[in-house]
Amino acid sequence: MAAPYRRDVIAGLAGLGVFGFGLAEAWAGSRAKKSTSKKSIAKPAPPVKRKLVFLDPGHGGRDPGAMGRRGTKEKTVVLSIARELQRELRASGRYRVMLTRASDTFIALRERVARAQAANADLFLSLHADSHADSDVRGASVYTLSEAASDREAAALAARENRADSVVAGMKLGNQSDDVARTLVAMSQRGTVNDSRRLAETIVRTFSSNGVRLLPRTHRQAGFAVLTSPDIPAALVELGYLSNPQDEKLLTVRQHQIALARALRASVDAHFGAGIATRKA
Repeated sequence: MAAPYRRDVIAGLAGLGVFGFGLAEAWAGSRAKKSTSKKSIAKPAPPVKRKLVFLDPGHGGRDPGAMGRRGTKEKTVVLSIARELQRELRASGRYRVMLTRASDTFIALRERVARAQAANADLFLSLHADSHADSDVRGASVYTLSEAASDREAAALAARENRADSVVAGMKLGNQSDDVARTLVAMSQRGTVNDSRRLAETIVRTFSSNGVRLLPRTHRQAGFAVLTSPDIPAALVELGYLSNPQDEKLLTVRQHQIALARALRASVDAHFGAGIATRKA
């Protein structure tokens, strides 16, 4: 084969090789782009379910609660602070907020708890202002359900005649034997009491860091009826003593009410931000 002809053939073959390689590269690139485009189409994330915080301004209606020396009524003060806290929580965009009472009305203690349970609340805060025989006593405190009260409540709830309508830990008590029902309530209540204690400790720390005056031994335990839900972490916050002149005056000052509401909002933020699992999360 003549040299010029052979060179032409080799050049032609080389050109085909280059052309073929280019096609293969282009085809591979096209597939990569398609693959990448498929991967980049992500499903929209489901909307984050906002926590439901249930606020319980104590007393109301025919029950004024504690009375200050200047005539300040507990029911009026705590409703004002509850409304401020409701505004603070809603403004954050992270919570839904409901009140057991939004006006000066009387609501039975068990009804307050029932409303929170019916709404499937994630947190229950009952707001109060105390009174003491010693007018020098002042400062805030936080109560959670005591172990003894928790045990009594578990037994009482399991034994109620209408327990067929009660649901604990996702199970209808009416479908269970008395022993199983008592065990379910006790187990659920134990977990809730632990969550409530962590909530109370968070409130105490937040109040302290925000300059809210506290009683010694700030976190206390008692058998308040509004704390007895077996599956909603709950705390009762005594915001001060109306029997103390300084506390009574502060509790009627709007700026102090706002400060208390903001400290409570920070406590709620810290409670949920700490990764504490709630029964309905």
